[in-house]
Amino acid sequence: MKTMMVMVALLASSAALAQNAGTPPMVGDRPLVQVKPRGDKMAKTDGAKQDKSGKPSVASQLQACLEIEDGSRERLDCYDAIFPPKPKAPKKGAKQVTAKAVADCRFTKEQDERLACYNGFADALPKPPKT
Repeated sequence: MKTMMVMVALLASSAALAQNAGTPPMVGDRPLVQVKPRGDKMAKTDGAKQDKSGKPSVASQLQACLEIEDGSRERLDCYDAIFPPKPKAPKKGAKQVTAKAVADCRFTKEQDERLACYNGFADALPKPPKT
């Protein structure tokens, strides 16, 4: 029994000595990369994602506009604050093109059509997680 205890103690001490505290852990021939938390740098306000400049993301701004009464002038003004309208002059014989991205909605001249275009994209966005 005593010899077994001596063997366990010997193996445990040799394992402790085999670990090198001065060098970082290795994976193959490369050091193991450890990711550090960002801290307060990425602190979120009101659960909205922000871009690098600290402004809320376009998606969170569009979702905030959905809280305004549907079909109202205020909701359209909210969308227009994100993407200022720039109606294109219609060309003769040209068909109206469906918007492929939310930014394309600003080229629609009619207010009702522009509001419907923005609503379609804003409704399709996934809801942000509750924190």
